[in-house]
Amino acid sequence: MNLKAEIDANPVFKVVAEAAATLQIPTYVVGGFVRDRLLKRHQNQEDIDIVCVGSGIAVAEKIEESPLKTGKVAIYKRFGTAMLHIEHTQIEFVGARKESYSPDSRKPEVEEATLAEDQMRRDFTINAMAISLNADDYGDLLDPFEGLQDLKRKIIRTPTDPLVTFSDDPLRMMRAIRFASQLSFDIEPDTFDAICQSKERIKIISQERVTEELNKIILSPKPSYGFQLLFHAGLLEIIFPEMADLQGVETIEGKSHKDNFYHTLKVLDNVASVSDDLWLRWAAILHDIAKPPTKRFDKKVGWTFHGHEDKGARMVPSLFRRLRLPLDRKMRFVQKLVKLHLRPIALVKKQTTDSAIRRLLFEAGDDIEALMTLCRADITSKDHNRVKRYLSNFDSVEKKMQIVEAKDKLRNFQPAIDGAEIMRIFGIKPSKEVGIIKNALKDAVLDGKVSNEYDQVYAYMVRLGKTMGLEVKNK
Repeated sequence: MNLKAEIDANPVFKVVAEAAATLQIPTYVVGGFVRDRLLKRHQNQEDIDIVCVGSGIAVAEKIEESPLKTGKVAIYKRFGTAMLHIEHTQIEFVGARKESYSPDSRKPEVEEATLAEDQMRRDFTINAMAISLNADDYGDLLDPFEGLQDLKRKIIRTPTDPLVTFSDDPLRMMRAIRFASQLSFDIEPDTFDAICQSKERIKIISQERVTEELNKIILSPKPSYGFQLLFHAGLLEIIFPEMADLQGVETIEGKSHKDNFYHTLKVLDNVASVSDDLWLRWAAILHDIAKPPTKRFDKKVGWTFHGHEDKGARMVPSLFRRLRLPLDRKMRFVQKLVKLHLRPIALVKKQTTDSAIRRLLFEAGDDIEALMTLCRADITSKDHNRVKRYLSNFDSVEKKMQIVEAKDKLRNFQPAIDGAEIMRIFGIKPSKEVGIIKNALKDAVLDGKVSNEYDQVYAYMVRLGKTMGLEVKNK
């Protein structure tokens, strides 16, 4: 197969080919660009890998000399690679190499190699294809491991013995599942068996790199597929045991609870169908994470998970810390949604009051739309009429939220009188009384006793102060 037309469509390759020809270094496009071009996907069109049978650094430096605006080439001599940007395209250059590994390390011994040897060391057949940039066979597809055939069959398969492939670089187990999830491919049986056999090797990989692959699985079109593969391979129990613990159904006295693992995956897919937000998807993953430790059986009511939303919210920071996820507003966003995910459902189950709506708007703030998206996704009953009824009730709750929000402006609301003003008016120093008054003013506004206007809040505060033995010192 010749892909000259595909190559010529990107002017970057002409620049690379001319520089390589000048140095007489055989050069090829490899990896994700080739795979995605053949699949007619465009995810990696601005991220290109070039293999040179010789010095990739020399080719990159030669391009830097050209009049084309490339920016300064970044050279990584330790790895024998170079990187530069041409317009909006990032290009990485590397010399063809073969690798050998010791059992207790991911760091290989590297030697110069032929193109065929370089292709043999790659992770999967669909990533081992190359396109020539050389004059004598320009545009030819070089596919020694039938990667094109595997693309057509939708198969993830290693070029060589998968046990060796995964032992050499255990992160490739995560990558196999990630590609399967992103592309909706199957993992070839021998390759998947090798993942199951090699799962313990994942422990030598840094948490940062494992989490990077996990996030890519979460961002795939139907992430449940990737998580099922992780679970059945035994990897999930190692890298994310709290999620693996959700799996299973227990029955006592004929009463069973639902499988919270598969429920969580359904919620995740529901969220993924309407949002690409990674952190909203993490909230879906973690919304029931505390059900195993809060599970109890009651003879009258059956299985309960009381307080799992609060315990789950408390678990979020430690989970994020261990998984090397950011401990910033993103974590706090996930924590908030885990804590509040039952609140809108409770509003659906009973007649909603303005007070309950106000409190939800106050606690959710600007994240109320994300919370409602999660709550809608959380309705996973097999009874389609029940789902339809709940979603219709959510519509009613959201309409009431819009009315209350427009009237009371409760997002990120603060009472009209703050703690400093309380101390000034009553002439008191910081104390528990100040906190009591602040909370009382907040509750009065949220419960609709007063509107959040200075005069009404002031009058309420003065009456409250009198009951506490406080007098106005400064009006």
